[in-house]
Amino acid sequence: MNNTSMLTADRMTHLKIVVVSLVCATVVAGIGVTARMTEAGNGRLEATVIKAGAPMTAANEMSQVR
Repeated sequence: MNNTSMLTADRMTHLKIVVVSLVCATVVAGIGVTARMTEAGNGRLEATVIKAGAPMTAANEMSQVR
């Protein structure tokens, strides 16, 4: 039984790796689902809106950027 490489590992070693991977993925997904952001007051999140101004061109003697 040579379990030092993924290519030469036996079936039981592969099964153990898959089980550990699934358990870890489930734990990470569970933490992500149960994580909550602290809400302010009525439960709505607010964002600041920044509106773009008029288009302009910036240039120097080497290049021009629009």
